[in-house]
Parts: sequence; structure tokens; C-alpha cells
Amino acid sequence: MSQTPQNDLISISDVVSHLPKFLHKVPHLLTGLSQAYIRTAKTPTGLGLAFERAVKRNPYGDALLFEEQRYSYQDLNGWANQIAHYYLSIGLNKGDVVTVIIENRAELIATVIALAKIGVTSALVNTSQIGKVLSHSINLVNPVALIIGDECREAVDEIRQDLNIPPNRFYWFADQPTQQDKGTAPNGFQNLAEIVDQFPKFNVPTTHKVQGSDGLFYIYTSGTTGLPKAVIFTNSRWTLAYGTYGHILNLKEDDVMYCTLPLYHATGMVVCWCGVIAGSSALAIRRKYSTSQFWPDVKKYNASAIGYVGELCRYLMDAPISELDHSHRVTKMIGNGMRPNIWSKFKERFGVEEILELYASSEGNVGFSNIFNFDNTVGFSPTPYAIIQFDKEKNEAIHDAKGFCKKVSKGEVGLLIGKITSRSPFDGYTDPEKNKSVIMKDVFKKGDSYFITGDLVRDIGFRHAQFVDRLGDTFRWKGENVSTTEVENIVSEYPKIAEAVVYGVEIPETNGRAGMAAITLLDGMTLCEQDLTDMVQVFKKNLPAYAVPVFLRIQQTVETTGTFKYQKNKLKDQGYDLNQTSDQLLVLLPSATAYTDLTTEIQANIASYKYRF
Repeated sequence: MSQTPQNDLISISDVVSHLPKFLHKVPHLLTGLSQAYIRTAKTPTGLGLAFERAVKRNPYGDALLFEEQRYSYQDLNGWANQIAHYYLSIGLNKGDVVTVIIENRAELIATVIALAKIGVTSALVNTSQIGKVLSHSINLVNPVALIIGDECREAVDEIRQDLNIPPNRFYWFADQPTQQDKGTAPNGFQNLAEIVDQFPKFNVPTTHKVQGSDGLFYIYTSGTTGLPKAVIFTNSRWTLAYGTYGHILNLKEDDVMYCTLPLYHATGMVVCWCGVIAGSSALAIRRKYSTSQFWPDVKKYNASAIGYVGELCRYLMDAPISELDHSHRVTKMIGNGMRPNIWSKFKERFGVEEILELYASSEGNVGFSNIFNFDNTVGFSPTPYAIIQFDKEKNEAIHDAKGFCKKVSKGEVGLLIGKITSRSPFDGYTDPEKNKSVIMKDVFKKGDSYFITGDLVRDIGFRHAQFVDRLGDTFRWKGENVSTTEVENIVSEYPKIAEAVVYGVEIPETNGRAGMAAITLLDGMTLCEQDLTDMVQVFKKNLPAYAVPVFLRIQQTVETTGTFKYQKNKLKDQGYDLNQTSDQLLVLLPSATAYTDLTTEIQANIASYKYRF
């Protein structure tokens, strides 16, 4: 097993040295932990209840800032109540599901609060999905209605005939501030802003009836079948995040959290917003991330905290040095994926004091948070977990003579697994068969059960870990999980391609892994210059931008194991290194519209970070 540098290992004395800066958070954190852990599946809890309490604490303070719009807690609560009252009036009940496809803007936040108050689960579909993937994601959770922003309507119009939703249950928000101008709904859609305007703004009676076991969100993750999986995020799970991550952030009523992360992901929707609600603070959102507008927005909203993923941090570090780098009041940030090689540089350049790096997954039952503010760690975990020895070549855990798993030693890398208990349950996927595949039984003793995270982490001591890599059929790129099977399916549909194997490869100075596809061509086929452009167009039409392969490797045959599984480990190890293969390699350079041959010069320029992927 690989070792970590000794200066990254954490001891009890290291923790003690960090305690003085931690102690002021303790009262707020204890309040959060009491809410997170003193609960049962039947306890009234969740987003709706927590938001109403924040309204009572700070009714006239800012709750939401977007572009030139400002909503106080009282304003936002009244708007959400109108939406909630309407859906109660047409018979929506606790347990129903409504698909929500709206980009980061005020209408999304109001809608989510409204549905949470009546116990309806919001299916938060990725707003970049199109075609078969989009129809699959919507139908998968059997929604009784769909709420869409006009900015996403075209994608829904194209697959509407495939959706199992009643024709009169398609609701629409204009792509503008609908509290001021409701707009005119297109044919086939009901104007939700117009409808709810007739309904009262007082709190609905259902909020206190929502229990921990009730669904709050469906959040979609990459599926091994090539299509997204819907992960149920219960109100109990939200309360756990709220009580831990939310209170660790320790925001106050005059704080502002600036979040440009997509709110269909848990990092933005759950982690960042939890901290805001816990502090009765303001959430400032941007529709889509922009490097050039990041610090101007921070100054505009007077933000004191930011949400991040690793790729966002790299983009900010790559930007030219500016006076705005320090002319702000941001002292803390929360998110995941900060690379060790820029951690200290980022703090120094932008004056950030706390990086609350965390580890969690939409479906998992184990979480880490950097509550003691160490560098280069996903932090500390209070939840029961283990890091076990794992054979990457055989893709299986290493067992002792009695058949039980073996834990790694301090400083070593292994597979992270989370113990399934009544306090750290596994809520699971919509697919029961998928649930079985991610649960490991009889791990250390007969009868125990653990959730398999699929992630390799390093044990650095005192219940702290460092993230190392992901296993299996997904990888992260541009802050998104990419399903290799989904990309394989699309790439293989190109007329000249017989088969495709997709995997992630590392590019120096970038976060995550870029997509690479090893392809074999149909008999007698070759790729011409036009194909190099056409493939890019086809892939971009059918895949989100972050899932389009950056590299192509043209093979004569695809190597498989004895059980016909692709030999991905070998392909990953060779990557796009011209010295390790005689196969033709192609690359899609930044801003290019066609693949081009990978040359030794281009490879050297990639290695020296002359391209910004």
C-alpha cells in the first residue's frame, strides 16, 4: 500500500493544537448535533421545518440573493407557502414525487421549499440532460407532475411523448423574475407563477407532519447500466447534514454564502444551503459558474463564505491575479475535491482561513468533515466506518484466514466502507438489485453489514482520511460524476465505431479524470478528417459537455478478461502516453471543434499545463 508523507499524518497532539480555534464553534455545533442525532424515523423533521424556524429567527433578513433579486426569509417563505397551498389543493400527498428541472435561480429554491413543506419528494434532474437519458430520469421515479423553467423546456418538449405524466400536470416558470412578471405559458404548460398568486402566504399545516423517513429529494448519480440512478435523500438524512455540516460552518445572520454549484447536486443543494439555514444567513446563487464573474459576484453580494468543488478552485487559481483576490470578506469555504497541491496556495492567495473539505455521497451512509481545519484532508468522521485492504487488480477486498476483511494501517490506502446501523442507515436506490450490490455482509464478524462506497481513501489518523481515487464504472470530471457505460453507449452508436471502452485518465494540474475512449472500428472502416469533426458534434449533441471524451484510442481489438470484462486497469495505466502504445491517439483540445492526432509535442504541452482543459 502507498504511504502518505509523515507531515500529513494526524495525532491527538495535532488535534489539541487546533482546539483553540475550534472551541468557539462548540455551542452552535452541539445545537446541530442534538438535532442530527436525537431523532427517529418518525420524528417531525426536515428542510421545511428547519426553514420555518430560520424564518422565525430572522424574518426580515436576506434569505436569497440572485442577480438583482432579493428575498427576505419572510418573502421567500410566503412564496413557497403559495406553491405548497396550491399543490395541496389539487390533492398532492406526502410521498408523491414531482420532477423539478430549473436552473439555479429563485424559482428553484421556492419550489423545493414548497414541496418539502408538504412532504412531496423533489426529483432534482440534471438540467443538462437530454433525449433518452432525460426521459429515463423522469420516468424512473414515477412523478405525478413536472415543474420546469423555460430555459429547459426545449429538452422536455423533445421527449414529452415518452413521459408518463398526466397532460395537465406540466407546470412552467418563465425564464425571468416571475414574482414581478409572470410571463405567458406556452401551449401544453400551466403557468405556475400565475396559478399560485391566488393562494395564501401563511404556513401550510403539513410541515410538522413530515417525518425523518419521508423522502425529500431524488438526486441522480451515474448508473452502471449507462443510465442515471435515482438516490432517495430522506428528511432524516438532510437533518443529519444540517446538524453536522450546516452547524460546523457556523454562519451568522449577517453572513452570505455564494454558491455557483448546480443545485441538482447535493454539495450545493444540501451542504451549502444547510449552513445558510442553520445560521439564518443568506444564500447568493448564480445560474452557472463563471471564473471572470466569481470575485465580482462575491463583492456584489458581500459574501463571507463560498461553496466549491475542486475544479472550481483550480479555475480560480488559473485566473490572472487581481485586486479582487483580497478585496472581499470570504474567510471560509465548504465543499469537496480541493487538490493538495493548491490547498495552501489557495488559502494564501485569496485570504481564506478555513477550508471545510468534506466527504459524502448522495447514496452513502458515511461522511467526513474538516471540523478541525487541517490541510489536505476530507476531515473527521463521527460515523462508524472502516478502511479495508483492497486488491485493485482483482477488484476485491483482501480477507484473512477466517474470511474477514482486514483494516489498513495508519498511512495506508484502502476501500472505505460505512457500517449500517439504525443511526447511520443506508437509504438506498430506487432499484433493489442495485442495493444488494453495494452492501457487504460479515465484514468483521458474522451478521454485520457495511455500505461499499467504491472510493479509495488513506487513513491519516485520529479518524481523519484523505481521498485517493474512485473505483468502478464512474469517474469525476468538471465536478460531475461521469458514467462510463452511458458514454460507451453513445460513442458506440457512431456509424463507424463497433465498440467503445470508456475510462478516466489524469491530466496534470486538473481535478478528477478526463474521459478517454478506446474504440474499435467496424471491419473495413477508417476515420477521415470529416469524422473527427462529426464525432465531436454527435457526442456533444447526446452527452453533457463534461462527459464528451477528451481522448480517443483507436484499437484493433478490445482486451477482455475471462469473464468478458474490459481490461480497464491496463488502459487507465497507459492513459494517453505515446510511449506505452502504438495505437493511434486523438485528443479534443480546449475550444477545438474536432479531434486531432496526439503528437509528442501536444503531449509535452499537456504535461507542462499549456492547455486549460
